[in-house]
Amino acid sequence: MLGRIWRWCGTAFSFLLFGVGGLLLSLVVFPLLRLLPGTSQQRQRRAKCVIHRTFRCYILIMRLLGVLTFSVKDQERLQGASLVLANHPSLLDVVFLIALIPNANCVVKGRLTRHLWTRGPIQQAGYILNEDGEDVIETAAQAMARGDTLIVFPEGTRTTPGASLSLKRGAAQIALRCRADITPVIIHCSPTTLTKEDRWYEVPDERVHFTLQIKPTIAVAPYLDDEVTSRSARTLARDLTHYFNQEVSVHEQSALGTEEYDHRCA
Repeated sequence: MLGRIWRWCGTAFSFLLFGVGGLLLSLVVFPLLRLLPGTSQQRQRRAKCVIHRTFRCYILIMRLLGVLTFSVKDQERLQGASLVLANHPSLLDVVFLIALIPNANCVVKGRLTRHLWTRGPIQQAGYILNEDGEDVIETAAQAMARGDTLIVFPEGTRTTPGASLSLKRGAAQIALRCRADITPVIIHCSPTTLTKEDRWYEVPDERVHFTLQIKPTIAVAPYLDDEVTSRSARTLARDLTHYFNQEVSVHEQSALGTEEYDHRCA
């Protein structure tokens, strides 16, 4: 009970820190960065670097507070990645991925620009708003051409615990139209937390552990014809849905086996 109370307090502090940090970036840090010479692209890259380092510190603070633990497997596979697709079990997934990728760009929901603590970072870093399909694909191609690593959650929203993943065709369209190979990331969170159904104050009975497994690259060349059609996008989306469901299932079974083994040993 004492441990849960401590984690509740740590979680509350973490949410407060996230909001205050977003405001400080918007009102203090980014205005100072704009005073530095350079093009708009250079300013966006500086903003991305600041957010990357801020999120790295943020997850380390949460670990020090005892709110969560985490492990990353095969992180070297992220080097040189153009398009990262990941499942989305928790609100913290994007924080972990940006903390791992210095030049990360993201496709984000437009409504996030209405919040004071997220509007500034999104605008200054030049993250892509998921509002118009054609604009998203064109802007994504430009971002990857500049050397950004694009992060996309192909489900479009957080996964419902226990439900199969249902991937939308938008991520497949981006991969095919931009000729970008896919770096899959399988995220596992045990116990589940900050899902669509959870409120921030609903702290699990045990400390949360995140595992991020970076998988081998999936080539898009086999799906490319002379032109990208709705059929090729549909085929890739179907195969990605099968791939992610299989990998998530395997990872969950492996994690469950480890937990049962640790329990027996204890």
